[in-house]
Order: sequence, then C-alpha cells, then structure tokens
Amino acid sequence: MRDFGVGFSYLMKGQRWVGTHGRWFGLGLLPGLLTFLLYVGALIGLAYGADDLVGWATPFADDWTSPWQGLFRGFLTGLLFVLGLFLSVITFTAVTLLVGQPFYESLSEQVDRTEGGEVPESGLPLWRELWISARDSLRILVRVAFYGVILFALGFIPVVGQTVIPVIGFCVTGYFLAEELTAVALQRRGVELKERLQLLRGHRMMTIGFGLPLALAFIVPFVAVFLMPGAVAGATLMVRRFEGSEGGTDGTDESAGAPDTLAGTGPQPPAPGPDTTF
Repeated sequence: MRDFGVGFSYLMKGQRWVGTHGRWFGLGLLPGLLTFLLYVGALIGLAYGADDLVGWATPFADDWTSPWQGLFRGFLTGLLFVLGLFLSVITFTAVTLLVGQPFYESLSEQVDRTEGGEVPESGLPLWRELWISARDSLRILVRVAFYGVILFALGFIPVVGQTVIPVIGFCVTGYFLAEELTAVALQRRGVELKERLQLLRGHRMMTIGFGLPLALAFIVPFVAVFLMPGAVAGATLMVRRFEGSEGGTDGTDESAGAPDTLAGTGPQPPAPGPDTTF
C-alpha cells in the first residue's frame, strides 16, 4: 500500500506544479474544455435515447405485465447509462490527449525542463505523433472494452456485483487512465505501447494509486477538465521516477525484482502471460 500512496503523491505533485505555473495550466485547460462539451452532448443524447434503445433491444418484453416490464427495462436503461459513463471516463483522457497533443507534449517537456536533467524529445513530426497516439489509444480502448464487458456481466451477481465489482471497475479505470497519461512522457522517450504496459505492470500499485483518484474525480462533471493539466504534469514526474531522473527516490516497489528505472528506449523482453493483463 506504500506504493499506492506514492502514486497518489505524484498526482498531487502534478497539481501543485501547474498551480505554480499558471500559463501552462491555462493552456492545458483548452483541450479538456472542448472534449468536455462533446462528451456532455453525447451523454445527454444517451440519456434521452436510452429508453428507446433498450425497448428496441428487448422486444421479448413487450407483452410483459406491469410492473415487471418497467422494472426490467428500467434496470437495463440504468446499466446502459452507467456503461456509457464508464466508457466516457476511460476515453475522455485519450480523446483529450489526442486533441491537445501539442499542448500536453509541450507541458510535459516543460516539467522535465524545470525539474532538471535531460529533456527527451521524440523527434517525430506532429502527424506521426498523432497517428501513434490514436493507434495506441485504440488498442487501450480494446482492452478497456474487454474488461468492461466482463465487469458488466459480473455486475449481475447478487451482492458481489454491487460491492466488489464496482471497486474493481474503478481500479481498472484508474490503471488505464494512468497509462494514457504517462504515455505523453513515455512516447517522447521512444517507449512503445507494449513496453509501457510492461513497465506499468512492474509498478502496478503505484499506477493505480495515481489513476484511481482521477477515475473517481472524473465522475464529477467538469472536474476532469481542471485536473487534466496537473495529471499530465504528475504523470511526467512519475515517469522520471521510473527512469531514475528524480533525485531522492529509494527505488523500492511492490513487485519483487521489478526494475524502478526505464531500461533505455529500445526493445525489452516481452512480459510473461497475455498482453491483456494489467
């Protein structure tokens, strides 16, 4: 649990960093505001159309008597909206980072610059960076959808589905939020998606400690917009810890034998087990 607290501390450090660098905080708000407006419109549309969608998908319940038809379809409508909210929390970060790629990359570079040491640059043209970001985000979304379907199905289990499963769901959400945010700094360092996932698995509790509070905060409308600049800054600071650029770290981690530094930017040995684990 100590590493969980360390991850949370980097989230707070990132918020403090943008708090003392107001210009970068202002620039970092712009992509979030645009994406937020798009998502609000989509969720409003889902709220208005969910009843019709559920009715179309459950024609077998047309002849059910009251109150069973209303209860059944109302339950599915609620689940559909929760699933939409879950996906919006997950994809909000990816879409915002894609929209604001130049802003957030510059912000991440500035964090490295102010903290001292090397300031890595990808050296790729903007169109190439956008393509890599979109491609990797789609791959992450596939993983998220995989876990989302499983957790959605497990949600029907009495008691467990209403207690344990939501907690696991938020942990999964937080983990992949942290992946998307650290990708800004790691992509500048030439670290590919497979290597990023391997790195984060080696720091699982720290990653969840960073992303879980964000997942909970992002449920509140508009909060995500204000936290995004600091989240990018905090993710960059956490990446610096991974590569050993941050002074004063002890290098300990919750995984026995897990490296606390990036082993360069070249290929790394593949992680054991399927690549869909987190």
